[in-house]
Amino acid sequence: YNMPAVLELEGKLDPERLDRAFKELIKRHESLRTSFEQDESGEPVQRIHDVVPFTLQTAVLGEQTEQEAAAAFIQPFDLSQAPLFRAQIVKVSDERHLLLVDMHHIISDGVSVNILIREFGELYNNRTLSALHIQYKDYAVWQEGFKKGDAYQMQEAYWLKQLEGELPVLDLPADHTRPPVRSFAGDKVSFTLDQEAASGLHKLARENGSTLYMVLLAAYTAF
Repeated sequence: YNMPAVLELEGKLDPERLDRAFKELIKRHESLRTSFEQDESGEPVQRIHDVVPFTLQTAVLGEQTEQEAAAAFIQPFDLSQAPLFRAQIVKVSDERHLLLVDMHHIISDGVSVNILIREFGELYNNRTLSALHIQYKDYAVWQEGFKKGDAYQMQEAYWLKQLEGELPVLDLPADHTRPPVRSFAGDKVSFTLDQEAASGLHKLARENGSTLYMVLLAAYTAF
């Protein structure tokens, strides 16, 4: 489950500083030094390594298109080999490069990627980051402890009670009678609102402290 990204870099580039920033980022975050394997009982476990090998790959675009270079860069990861993260610089011209980055979803998500991007920019600009007081494993330990606590047990018991027995079948009103055998055939309708209508919807959302999605869903429900 790869999470690739392509960044277009304009202007003079310092590959050595780029490589150093990536290595500092890997040193800083245990998740970028984590591999995954099975123990003797077949259970998956994570291994956090003190040091992992990392090389910033380099290439020249040549006769490839930028899309072809990006597609060729994305390869499967071996979860037992850290880091589950790789990067490559593709030279398009002296003043233009592509930075290709790929990491496995098992060590990152949308929130953590934003943190990594921000910190990478700081490190590339030779700024010093304050030390991290917790790592992801600390959060994982806290989460496991919460699942064994009274609050979690009460919530679990409540929902098991609420959802016990025969559950009702959701029967949404539709234009046609539901067929005896569902085909799951569907369709979609795409349209664009004019500026005045769109601004009015956003204004309505702000005035009611809601999201645009909530406004649209309320309108759909009313209709």
